Order: sequence, then C-alpha cells, then structure tokens
Amino acid sequence: MGGKPSEDGAYGKPAQYDPSFRGPIKNRGCTDVICCLLFLVFILGYIAVGIVAWVYGDPRQVLYPRNSTGAYCGVGENRDKPYVLYFNILSCILGTNIISAVQGSLQCPTPQVCVASCPVAPWAVGTNQFSMMVGEVFYKENKSVCLPGVPSDMKVLESLQQELCPSFLLPSNPVLGRCFPSPDVNFTLPQVPEINNTSISQAVSGLVDGLNARDISVKIFEDFARSWYWILVALGVALVLSLLFILLLRLVAGPLVLVLIVGVLGVLAYGIYHCWERYRLLRDSRGPSLSQVGFTIHLSTYQSVKETWLAALIILAVLEAILLLLLLFLRQRIRIAIALLTEASKAVGHMMSTMLYPLLTFVLLVICVAYWVTTALYLATSGQPQYAYWVSNASAPDCKAELELVNQSCDPMAQPKNSSCPGLMCVFQGYSSTGPGQRTLFNLQVYGVLGLFWTINWVLALGQCVLAGAFASFYWAFHKPQDIPTFPLSAAFIRTLRYHTGSLAFGALILTLVQIARLVLEYMDHKLRGAQNALARCIVCCFKCCLWCLEKFIKFLNRNAYIMIAIYGKNFCVSAKNAFMLLMRNVLRVVVLDKVTDLLLFFGKLLVVGGVGVLSFFFFSGRIKGLGKDFESPDLNYYWLPIMTTIMGAYVIASGFFSVFGMCVDTLFLCFLEDLERNDGSLHRPYYMSKNLLKILGKKNQGPPGDKKGKK
Repeated sequence: MGGKPSEDGAYGKPAQYDPSFRGPIKNRGCTDVICCLLFLVFILGYIAVGIVAWVYGDPRQVLYPRNSTGAYCGVGENRDKPYVLYFNILSCILGTNIISAVQGSLQCPTPQVCVASCPVAPWAVGTNQFSMMVGEVFYKENKSVCLPGVPSDMKVLESLQQELCPSFLLPSNPVLGRCFPSPDVNFTLPQVPEINNTSISQAVSGLVDGLNARDISVKIFEDFARSWYWILVALGVALVLSLLFILLLRLVAGPLVLVLIVGVLGVLAYGIYHCWERYRLLRDSRGPSLSQVGFTIHLSTYQSVKETWLAALIILAVLEAILLLLLLFLRQRIRIAIALLTEASKAVGHMMSTMLYPLLTFVLLVICVAYWVTTALYLATSGQPQYAYWVSNASAPDCKAELELVNQSCDPMAQPKNSSCPGLMCVFQGYSSTGPGQRTLFNLQVYGVLGLFWTINWVLALGQCVLAGAFASFYWAFHKPQDIPTFPLSAAFIRTLRYHTGSLAFGALILTLVQIARLVLEYMDHKLRGAQNALARCIVCCFKCCLWCLEKFIKFLNRNAYIMIAIYGKNFCVSAKNAFMLLMRNVLRVVVLDKVTDLLLFFGKLLVVGGVGVLSFFFFSGRIKGLGKDFESPDLNYYWLPIMTTIMGAYVIASGFFSVFGMCVDTLFLCFLEDLERNDGSLHRPYYMSKNLLKILGKKNQGPPGDKKGKK
C-alpha cells in the first residue's frame, strides 16, 4: 500500500534524492517574467481605463439627483436646493438595472424641479386661483416649485396646462435626495376637468405598489441598527466554532471520519430499506406497472410505480456495495488520509497567523470588485448630456402640429419654447456617444470585465501560493516546532510577490480565459434561448458542461502547481507538469484523500453554519427566555433578516478557515508523496513525515533526523 512507485512509468520518474533539499528553497529566481510584464502592463491599462472613466464620467450623477433640465440639485446654482420634487409621482418607474438607473439619474416622464425642502403639508391649486398669475399663487406664497424661467405674469391655468408648475403638493419625505410622499396621507384633490388630477390616496397607493422598497428599506435599516452588535456576536461564535473544529481535528480526526463514513453507510442502508418497503407494498397491492403508466411529464406519478422503487433499491444497493468494497481495500489509504488531516491540524496550530490570511484576501477581493463596479458605472455615464423635446400627452389636439419637435435636440438653459402644445419640455435623454471613452465604450467595458476576472484569480492564486509556502516549511522541518522558520507566512508572502508574480498571473490568465468563454456562452444562450431548437440547445448544453469541467480541472491543476512553485520556485508550466505527474503516480491516494477531506470540510461547514443559524433563529425570534434584560432579543420588523445575515456571514467565515485547512492538507499531501519518493528511511535519507504516518506505512527511520543534519 505504501511502497514506492516504480522508477520509470507513464507519468515520469519519481523525485530524486537531493541532499541539499530543506523544504522551500531560498535561492530562486524570477519565473515567467514575460507574463509578469504582461500582467503589469495590463494593470497599468486597467488603471488608465479607470482614469478615462473618471475624466469623462460625471461623479455628481452618482451622488446628486437631477431635475428635468439635467441640472443637478445641491450643486452650483442649486446648492440650496438639494431635493427633487416630482409633479406626478405616479409616472415614476425606477429601473432595476443599477447602471441604467444611475445613467438615467432616476428620471421620470414628469416635470421635476429642485427644491430646498420637501412639502410638509398637502396643498392644491384652487379653482378660484386659475385666473391669477403665477407670481401671486406660487412666488408670493413662497412655493418655489415651478420650473426655472417661468414668468411671474403667466396665468396659473396656462402654467398648469403646460406643466410648468405643479397642480398639487403632497406631504413628502426625502429619500435618496428625492421627495417621496408619505404612505399615511389621506387627502383627496378637487376634481378639475381641465387638469388630469388624481386623488392623493390613489397616488400614494400607486407609489407603494410600484416602489414598496422604500418602506422596506427603512425597516431593514432599522433592523440592522437594532441588531448589528448581536450579528457581530453571532459571527464571533462562528469564528470560534471554525477554529475549534480545526484544532480539535488533532484529537478526533479518526473518530470523526469514522462517524462520517458510518453515517453515509447508515443513510444508504436506510434508503435501501425504505425502497424495499415501498416496493413490497406496491407489489402486494398490485399497483400500476411502468408499462401501464408509460411516459409522462408528471414525475410524481412514478412514485406509485413499483419499478421506480425497485430501480432506486438496486442503485442504492450497488452504491452501498461499492462503498463497502472501497473501505475494505482502501482502508490503509484512508488511515493515511486521517493521519494527514491530523498533521494538517498540527500545522495550523503551530502557525495560527495563517488563519488570519483570508482577511487579507477578502480585502483585496473587495478592492478588485469595488474598482470594477466604479469604473463600469463611470464608463456607462460618460459623455456629454443630451436633451430632447418631450411631451406628456402627444395625442392632445394642439400637439399634432408639434410632433416633429418631439425627440429633437434642444437647449435646456434656453427660454421655454412658445408652443401651442401643453407640456412640451426640454428634458434629459442620455449621454452622447462622442469622446474617446464613449467611442470605444464596449471595448473598455470588456477590458474591465477581463481585468475583474484576472485580478480576482490572481489574488486567489497569491493566497494559495503563500499558504503553500508556509505549510511546506512546516512539513520539511526536522524537529517541529524548533526547525520551523520564525515568520513562515510573511517569508512566503514576500518570496511569492518577489519571484512568482508572473507565474501566478499565468495560471490566473488561463483560468480567466475559460471563465470568460463560459460567460460569453451563457450570454449567447440567454439571448438566443427563444430562437433555439432542441438540437441547438443540446449542443450549447454540451459546450457549457465541457467548459465547466475544464474550469474545475484547471482550478485543480493550478492549485497543485502553486504548491510546487512555492516549494521549488520553478515556472508555472514545469510546476504544473511535476504536480500532475506526481499526483498521477499516486492517483488512488489522491482520490481517497480528496473525498475524505471534502466530506470532513463539508461536515465542518454544516456544523458551523447550522449551529450558528439555529442559535440565531431561537434568539432573534424571541424563543430563548430567561437570559436577562441585557440579553433580550431586539424588537425587529423582520427577524429573518439578521438570521440570514448571520448564516451568510458564518458561511463566509467557515469557508475562509476551511480553505486554509484544505490548502494545508493539499500541501502536506504533496510533500508526503515527494518524501516517499526522495527518501528511504536510511541513516542518511530519513523520512520527514510524522511517526504516525511512518507507523501506518510500516516504515521507520534508521537514524533520527538530527543524525542526518549532522552528516550534512
């Protein structure tokens, strides 16, 4: 089981003995320099794209609302008017796409004006005021709610017909710089035939139906404000549970793996028993057969067919038999996997700083995503603003002669155009396609997406290579922990950045190209879904499946290549080849260790996330009593909100901790395989592995490692 592989084979020669090898080599050179330069040039170009987006984009539209003429509220001449007031709030329909929403600045097909404050009381133009002047009704009453440039000597009725002034005001609250009516208003406007008015209750009802997110967002904010410290406590519990689970593996790795294996066997056995009982019941009751039911799209129908349960019984029985045979013939390799898991727990215990490294990775990933989002938004909102004539009621009799003006460009700062069409306005339409950024907008956005994927994959690769270098120094230490370097993580980090940025960029680029291909294929499938026939859908599905498998394989290969890079300092291609050959020479050990580790980490994540989720549910739902006044659950609108937040946070924390542990297991496993090939346990070539692994393999060192150090 634990013997050395043959000297020659289809997967290359075993690693040769090197008397000077002491773990991760110190004397190494830069690898994949060309790819490093390419990556640095790409990053400079990515920064240039961000600069172009910043120069030609308008950051004010992200921060400030805009009125009908495109002028920003709260800036410049509207510095004292930070809010937007909508004349007819019912006509507002917010886009769900964030880029489109920001690009349109939440514009509505109704006049909008900047105001100093939102209305606090309901008000409507009275019928006796129609013949009065705008200055007498609006300006003298200190209601600066008309569009800029409306003359004070214009009649009120005329200004209302042309939608230059609002016919009513609703009590509103400022939300995101916009005046949204309060949902508890109960006031009906007078019905005027000449003006298309509606009741305030209907307006508010339409707003609540269309933009119900406003009230929900306020309640969500209140819930977070009341429960944020308890969420942090729950995340702290998840952190402690994750750390304890990894540290306790040193003591209970064997029993825990045994419990998991017995549990899987027990679940399969119960499935066999359940299928047999259902099959026997349907057989004795002479239920319908498969030939009688035939083919149907209602899958629940097959539950009453005895052949369904017989097929399930056979499948589960075969799986049970295969698992039992694997346990019988691979028990030695399972013991090796358990010993490596225990050794990995010891390594993490000696280098606790590695558990904090996912925080750095998380920060770098946030920076990458935030930079891309900002750049994409600024690119989408770059260019000069364009304005065009617009009319609210194009079917009005007086507007037929003016229809040719609609959608034509105009100047919002000019005086209102004399027109017989009421409501003809110059409104903001979008941004022009002129300028260096806009002419190549699509190419710049593609460049940004490529930059997002490449930088994210590089950050993940950096974390894997750094952790591999730290854990490899643990395995190749003669006396643990005396021979472990003082700062293994920081040394591995500096070494990786200094020498192997190009190799990490090379591996990340390969993975990025596959992911981009998958993204393009998904986009094409989404666009052409309605026009595809069954054969085309089948072909696209096969391509998607192949690309998914290719991405998984590249991730696996890159992960092991980074381990070899961290140890030997060779370029990406050589490291990937050596790692692949080494794994293929020990393929059975690889499969067993991979599955045992996956099962164990899955159980750990389930334990942490499930435990924190259950505790959060009982606490935030108020089901835990008698904790005292200081530990009472807060009064929440949606108690499921902090529960879901803690569950997602616990999953992120557990994934971060267990990713470190998984990287430790993979690194120690490759070191273990090389140890078997390099050394033979003799006085001058003793094994570096732990005594537990030596005992499982039935091997021993003829001399202590100290003798080897003295001989050299």
